[in-house]
Amino acid sequence: MLVDIYGVGVLITGDSGVGKSETALELVKRGHRLIADDRVEVFQQDEQTLVGEAPAILAHLLEIRGIGIIDVMNLFGAGAVRSETDIDLIVHLEAWSPDKRFDRLGNGDETQKIFDVVVPKISIPVKTGRNLAIIIEAAAMNFRARSMGYDATKVFDENLNRLIQQNSKKNKSGKKA
Repeated sequence: MLVDIYGVGVLITGDSGVGKSETALELVKRGHRLIADDRVEVFQQDEQTLVGEAPAILAHLLEIRGIGIIDVMNLFGAGAVRSETDIDLIVHLEAWSPDKRFDRLGNGDETQKIFDVVVPKISIPVKTGRNLAIIIEAAAMNFRARSMGYDATKVFDENLNRLIQQNSKKNKSGKKA
């Protein structure tokens, strides 16, 4: 599944039934654009760029279990779809398990290589009650901020180090921490 979220091409992957299509539908309702549902045709444009699109037979269509096939363009308008987009980020949805460790601070360097292009990847645990559309939307915005030079994880680390240094100075001067 491929969606354009604030200009970031997000390839959403995961096992069948994990909620990819329902999440894409919610993203479209939130103003983002569907490129492709279950099958994404991917080609390498240059050394650093992957482009994804839907096969002609599936363009603008989305399958929702229990409803069937819906035509996103007819239901939500031409602004809800796009014919193709660069693939900037992979968001992998996987069933939550207490045994699986997920990146909590966002400093993981998970990637996936498609053809000759290495694409940043985020794994998101799927659990009842989580709003995956908002989480993926935030992941796309965070990716975009990072690509523009702002790294919230780095800011957190700097704030933490500053706090540790302040407490260390207080402890050396005989004050309680």
